[in-house]
Amino acid sequence: MRIGLVVHGVHRQRFADAARTVDGVELAWAVYDRDEEIRELVGGLLRDGRLDGLLLGLLPYAHSRDLLPPSLPVAVTRQVALDLALAWAKARGNGWPATPVAIDTFDQEIVDEVARALELDPALIATLPFDAEQPIDEIVAFHRRRLAQTGAGYLITGRTAVAATLGAETSVLHAAPTAETIRAGLHELVLRARERQRFATALFLLAAPAGDRARVGLQHLLLHTPEFADAWIDQRGHRALLAFAPAALFEAATRQWVGLPVLAEARAQLGVRVVAGFGIGASARLSVELAEQAAARAERDPGPVAYLFTDDGVTIGPMGASDAAPPLIWKHREYGELTKLATRAGLSPETLSRLAAVERGLGGRLVSPSELAKALGITDPSGRRLIRKLTEAGLVIEGGSTQTTRKGRPARLYRLAVTSALAAAE
Repeated sequence: MRIGLVVHGVHRQRFADAARTVDGVELAWAVYDRDEEIRELVGGLLRDGRLDGLLLGLLPYAHSRDLLPPSLPVAVTRQVALDLALAWAKARGNGWPATPVAIDTFDQEIVDEVARALELDPALIATLPFDAEQPIDEIVAFHRRRLAQTGAGYLITGRTAVAATLGAETSVLHAAPTAETIRAGLHELVLRARERQRFATALFLLAAPAGDRARVGLQHLLLHTPEFADAWIDQRGHRALLAFAPAALFEAATRQWVGLPVLAEARAQLGVRVVAGFGIGASARLSVELAEQAAARAERDPGPVAYLFTDDGVTIGPMGASDAAPPLIWKHREYGELTKLATRAGLSPETLSRLAAVERGLGGRLVSPSELAKALGITDPSGRRLIRKLTEAGLVIEGGSTQTTRKGRPARLYRLAVTSALAAAE
């Protein structure tokens, strides 16, 4: 497994120390000294070899997020309450009064939380939360202004450039993420990356003596089902189909391994019984073997059912064909209303199918552009561009806004309206 780390040169040793507790991982370093170097270094890291995950701080993430593939697991190290509490403890250890003080990078909520725990007067604490677009000169000016106003003897910063600029003028506590914070983020990233390395396979098996015609019909049915839009589907013999996809896709299609309604749709449309087996394993071959075993188990049950077998001994089933809502199925994906609507919105039919599946999962709930981006596995900027296209095409309805933090711009919320537009077009 290869994990990339994007760090400032002064923090490399701290990151290296934190990574010593992780075995079986090759570290690929992108070490910068100036903010302007970040994008090129991250781009080089992505070009030089396959990465299974990427760990980076708030500033590197802000500078390079548009370069990161949606499928790449990413962990962003953030200053947390422990980091600030340790900085204040160090101040007291140096004999400095806890307040007055100016703090940058930390969220206001974290500063308030730690200040309450330490029984500090919030009126004597000035906070400038992290803003990737804010020039270093403005942050430096903020600290100089507060130092002049309050006579504070030191400041707390999470920005290396600020510490370097003001270090000759006053005492500076550089509250970089501790080894414990880095280690927690790295361990979580490695676990996610390892989980993604597990392969997932579905085997759809038609009851004998079904042949090629029924198999082709089943393949078309799966291709027209938005829940399987991202799966790679191929035939296996005369009466079986293999589907490869991330385990999360199959989990969503089965409503968290509860039911597989496409099996009922297959019986209704094709007039044959179809069972399914899902396999999740550490290799593609193992996942296929497990899917075959699960399908064989499903075939012994009456009716259209599905089972899941995993390489760690988990068995789930039987999953019924009608234990969940009917699947979303478009009869003429290539030439019908779905394609017309996708063309009008400037999207591909596959993307519109995925949006319909996401809408189904939301159940009418409002969603922000960033939440939609996460559901589709795309970047936040791509999510905002997608919302604009959907708005212009009348495929979303604006439904107010939400204030995620006490500071910052409220996020607008939207309700997807893809399925209603398709129903109106039929």
